[in-house]
Amino acid sequence: MSLELTSVGVLGGTGPAGTALAARLSSIGYNVVIGSRSSERAEEKAKEIRDAWTALNLPLRGGSNEEAATCDIVVVATPWDSAATTVREHSVALRGKVLISMANALVRVGHEFQPLVPPRGSVAAHVQVAAPDSYVVAAFHHLPAKELGHLGDPIDSDVLICSDHKAAIETVSEMVRRIPGCRPLDSGELSNATAIEAFTAVLLQLNIRYKTRAALKLNGIKGDPRA
Repeated sequence: MSLELTSVGVLGGTGPAGTALAARLSSIGYNVVIGSRSSERAEEKAKEIRDAWTALNLPLRGGSNEEAATCDIVVVATPWDSAATTVREHSVALRGKVLISMANALVRVGHEFQPLVPPRGSVAAHVQVAAPDSYVVAAFHHLPAKELGHLGDPIDSDVLICSDHKAAIETVSEMVRRIPGCRPLDSGELSNATAIEAFTAVLLQLNIRYKTRAALKLNGIKGDPRA
């Protein structure tokens, strides 16, 4: 499937992470639909992004979650505790599609972020159960939203990707390769999403402690390993 013909829908995409990823993907050529329970709110967010980057003529619009679910590739960008419920509502439209879970189950206790471990081990595992006929991939957990949404700059970061479906890992890896500065890393089966999601709490704590926006970069891996 050529990039120009590939559409990406972002379920619950009006939050900071969802809108930042939608903006970045539209800037590298994907036709993106920001989805929401409120089409009007989604279009407001899409218009904010288009107006901020008018020179790029971004192929980005807002719509309902139903519209987002009809796209070729779909991202789940809802809060973690509603990810599975939202996916279940659209599971028929999501059949046979690559479905990217980017949510992290976290809670703030005092000044510390702590990971929560859902009963199935990860948010991504819950999403896979809610959409059994989709190819669920866990990815994009560690990219800082502000930098992701600043389309003029590359992001110097690795992106950990895991799934039980090799072809789906490669689909998402190709998406990541197109983001300037990012390197996809095949991180194994979906069971590894437990560790990937939980590590986000560590990154957030480092960002708070050192007043920065740290991204993940692993040494010792040469180039871009492919499946």
